[in-house]
Amino acid sequence: MERRSFLKKAAVGASVGAIAAPALAQSQPTVNWRLASSFPKSLDVIYGAAERMSKRVAELTGGKFNIRVFAAGEIVPALQVVDAVQAGTVEMGHSAGYYYFGKDPAFCFDTAVPFGLTSRQQTSWFEFGGGKELMREFYKDYGILNFMGGNTGTQMGGWYRKEIKTLKDMDGLKMRISGLAGRVVQRLGVVPQQIGGGDIYPALEKGTIDAAEWVGPYDDEKLGFNRVAPFYYAPGWWEASAQLNFMVGIKEWEKLPKEYQHAFEVASHEAHLFMQADFDHRNPAALARLLKAGVKLRTFSRDIMEAAYKASTEVMEEEAAKNAKFKKIYEPWKQFRQNQNQWYSVSEAPIANFMVSRK
Repeated sequence: MERRSFLKKAAVGASVGAIAAPALAQSQPTVNWRLASSFPKSLDVIYGAAERMSKRVAELTGGKFNIRVFAAGEIVPALQVVDAVQAGTVEMGHSAGYYYFGKDPAFCFDTAVPFGLTSRQQTSWFEFGGGKELMREFYKDYGILNFMGGNTGTQMGGWYRKEIKTLKDMDGLKMRISGLAGRVVQRLGVVPQQIGGGDIYPALEKGTIDAAEWVGPYDDEKLGFNRVAPFYYAPGWWEASAQLNFMVGIKEWEKLPKEYQHAFEVASHEAHLFMQADFDHRNPAALARLLKAGVKLRTFSRDIMEAAYKASTEVMEEEAAKNAKFKKIYEPWKQFRQNQNQWYSVSEAPIANFMVSRK
């Protein structure tokens, strides 16, 4: 009798618990957001980071907080995401800060600057080196709250119609290149062009540009650059890594329940980490396929690298001298980079160099 009474009470308790969980979810509002991406759907790793984040947010909120992802051009053009978020056209975007270099070069620190940080260093700077606080203070003027939205890792140096052996070969070269790097390569004689990812191939095919950089082997293969430019260069010294950004309208963020904010933060972190891992998995095989197809892999000469470093330093220092917002980020960032490079020189660099030499 006692056993039957206990089981009956347990069953009732279980049914109450089963009802309580959905009731809790139902107590929260349904929120529907639109996300404008700067990227085409064909770039499945980069575009996919936003989809991964969106799916995870829905899972963590019992389907109550839904973010619909729109590819570049579906709501706004690729390079107008910041404007769309700022204007309230969409609640959030997925883009690269340095696309908005023309508004203020300080945007570049949220993605990449020439001879900047690796992906791990960038994440460390953002989370623990003061980067989050500095960048969020900067973005506040645009009504935006920024979150890490993935990283490509170190990028390649781009595709060229002709071989680039010396600095002279760069003189007059029309090249698709983004951010502060465009100002740097100008000093090397290059004519920079900022073009969205989906528009690069036709520009290269038609000869509107002579060279183009995008990301790395996996994405570059997808975009077909090897069909119109045979020379593939490394390294992408302007992007030791490239961090993408989830850009959320502050007013919309403040409307969210705390639970939804926490879910978003968890989901964005997951998407950020997965992108790098996915590229690290896919790039080696893609590079092997490109080489098998006849791509001519090259590295920039020491002279070009030294000239690029000198020009980069000059550009950064000059911008800091005239732009207080840039300087406020640049000065502590520069010290962080120095500390990281000192540590890397005695930790990962020696083992990486040894392992590469063993191949």
